[in-house]
Amino acid sequence: MQTLNDLVLHFLKDIYFAERQILKALPKMAKAATSPALKQALLQHKDETEHQVERLVGVFEQLGKRPQGVTCEAIKGLIEEGEEVVEDSPAGPVRDAGIVACAQAVEHYEMARYGALIAWAKTAGQTQAVSLLQETLDEEKKADTLLNDLANREINKQAASGKAA
Repeated sequence: MQTLNDLVLHFLKDIYFAERQILKALPKMAKAATSPALKQALLQHKDETEHQVERLVGVFEQLGKRPQGVTCEAIKGLIEEGEEVVEDSPAGPVRDAGIVACAQAVEHYEMARYGALIAWAKTAGQTQAVSLLQETLDEEKKADTLLNDLANREINKQAASGKAA
């Protein structure tokens, strides 16, 4: 990567790969969750993620590039961690708390990537790309806030008490 444009393209491919992997992981996490509110939040975010992938395709098109991903070991590791939580804990509030933590780790990764891409696109004067990426960043922040609220309002308390709602 020699130029900022090279970096943008690499990180765009990285997040494109990541979003497509997340699309596969979210239904599995939702199925493993016992909290109805958590299930709903994960499935709602899956729908948002489908639109996020579409927006990324739009950014690739604006750059005159074919949409493609590059393997992102970070997201693979975060998703694997979520799978381990599901496999290593029985269904219930403790598993739900672990799912929330793993989902938030994914959200934080995405927010970091989108934040960098937005900054670079602004620097390059790519206002349309900025708009598409900002819309996705806003959704990621909203999803993180929702997960945090669910954890603090119900899931963590249930996990601590050992009782489901």
